[in-house]
Amino acid sequence: MAAGAGCCSNYRVGPPSVTRRYPDRVRPLATLLSPLTTRLLYPGAETSLSAQEADLELIVGGIALRGWEVNPGQKKALVYYGGNGEGLDWLVEPLSAKFPDHTSYLVAYRGYGASEGKPCERVLTTDAVAVFDHAAARHRGSVDVVGRSLGSAVAIQVAVRRRVRRLVLITPFDSMAGLAAEHYPRLPVRLLLRDHWDSAAVAHQLRAPVLLVRAGRDQVVFPAATDRLLATLPAEPLVLNLPRRDHNTVDADPAYWPTIVEFLAP
Repeated sequence: MAAGAGCCSNYRVGPPSVTRRYPDRVRPLATLLSPLTTRLLYPGAETSLSAQEADLELIVGGIALRGWEVNPGQKKALVYYGGNGEGLDWLVEPLSAKFPDHTSYLVAYRGYGASEGKPCERVLTTDAVAVFDHAAARHRGSVDVVGRSLGSAVAIQVAVRRRVRRLVLITPFDSMAGLAAEHYPRLPVRLLLRDHWDSAAVAHQLRAPVLLVRAGRDQVVFPAATDRLLATLPAEPLVLNLPRRDHNTVDADPAYWPTIVEFLAP
């Protein structure tokens, strides 16, 4: 498939009540604003790297996805799915030091880092499953998954499709459309957004033990959006509540890395 071909041509337009309120005047606006909303949701250009800076390449649907394989040859694997504007190169050293018994896989989304292509929900989900399968085939299925922000939604989509050993969700949300509606209450964002990333709709299917990291001062993923997802989980997760941290400072908290390390240790 060519880069981005057919990537986002089909999408839901929201609940019937919303569709009845806005159809004629909003659909042309949604078409007009689609490139803008896509760039806002997936600012991959901010993370751009050359292919030579990566040491791992996977071909998925004819698209080269690139990143890093950290601590090769370990028994367990860790697959990390990043945030919507998060580069992954900064994690190579921390994951190497903090998870020496894991081989960690940091593979950039399409259009991010050194990866080719254009992102949207459908292909990012397909790619994420392919990255997981690559790790599972090399580690006898003993794969832990970590997802941060947007990556939490990606991680949940993987975890309901594959057998994940343990799942870490960092500043997760119930749905992207719902979260966007909180940020822009006067706009019909459920129609403007092509990708809804509705984690709450599938979270009941999760089987892996879950660690959830909640930032009490988060102004990107509001704590209420994290709490709504929390209410949909089928089993009570371990929750690391960081009441004084915001969206970008959770990893600076003294409890952050030790809690994740302990959770993934067994």
